[in-house]
Amino acid sequence: MYLPEIFKQFLEDHGDVADKFREVGELCSKCGELDFKTQQLIQLGIAIGAGSKGGIRSHARRALEAGASTGDLSQVTLLSATIIGFPAMIAAYGSVQEVVSRVESK
Repeated sequence: MYLPEIFKQFLEDHGDVADKFREVGELCSKCGELDFKTQQLIQLGIAIGAGSKGGIRSHARRALEAGASTGDLSQVTLLSATIIGFPAMIAAYGSVQEVVSRVESK
């Protein structure tokens, strides 16, 4: 699994914080009926809206691992255009495509 170098460094320096943050995410994941793939697609949309390049990459990768198709990722990205604007959507599209390319090259 690909992890950015800065995240690996954070885990090394502050593993206890990362563990607690992960626990919060797991609790939130279990609080409803959405399956993991759907959760990841929703979080991808939120990351796109927030302009979080790291979040976009993380949730695109996790959505693919959960069984989402590249078409699913494209649709989520395209849906953002009318909310965040075309240039921001194109930037998000680029981040998603980087993840897709990395996954497909393995």
